[in-house]
Amino acid sequence: MNKPLSIAAIKEQLQEIRSLEDPRWTTIRADSRKGVQAAIKSWERNYQLDLALKERQIQMMAFEEELKANGRLAIAGIDEVGRGPLAGPVVAAAVILPAELPFLPVNDSKQLSAKKREQLYDQIMAIADVGIGLISPETIDAVNIYEATKLAMMQAIANLKQEPDSLLIDAMKLPLPIEQQSIIKGDAKSVSIAAASIVAKVYRDRLMSEYAIQYPYYGFEKNAGYGTQLHLSGLESHGITPIHRKTFDPIKSMLRDQ
Repeated sequence: MNKPLSIAAIKEQLQEIRSLEDPRWTTIRADSRKGVQAAIKSWERNYQLDLALKERQIQMMAFEEELKANGRLAIAGIDEVGRGPLAGPVVAAAVILPAELPFLPVNDSKQLSAKKREQLYDQIMAIADVGIGLISPETIDAVNIYEATKLAMMQAIANLKQEPDSLLIDAMKLPLPIEQQSIIKGDAKSVSIAAASIVAKVYRDRLMSEYAIQYPYYGFEKNAGYGTQLHLSGLESHGITPIHRKTFDPIKSMLRDQ
């Protein structure tokens, strides 16, 4: 009689199994050891989660699939991050995903953990055509945040390697001669916009962490420039930095009162 596999070996096999049709699954399920049964329950939870995420990905590809059916080949999803912070640039990303898309469990970047965003960022950058747009605090102050957001999005599109033939944009219309759809909450409805949301978020968070080294009293590595208590305390004790937006309160009021 063959000696049964160790529980550690079975756990390794479970990590390799992707389908209930795998013959190893039948063998493992018949193992009554408590450690194996616990590993099976964990695998089944993850398997059901993967199925749900794959179904969600199919649903989030509806806009893209309709455009492909009408002959569009280079569909760019576009989103921005950083309209609300008191400091730092507004960043946009444009993402053209490949026609044959692998499993990519994207979502609105705000709904994902930082670790998951980083993982997905690496996946997206490896398979997609990505353009980044970055508009400085000075330009935000000069033209207002709404116009700066449009500029960031158009810059991101211009930085793509290929010219898109259709745009899917999160709640924005752009003055460009390219077919486009503005989708409210698009980062939760379109896989391309969700991918752009993740890229823009990770890119900007990394940039703000670099600024935190240069300007260490504001907590930029934690708050990404948003007006947290730590950030506001830093403004009170150390003043305004060159990356602060001078048309945003309380910075605007601080400058007026000087």
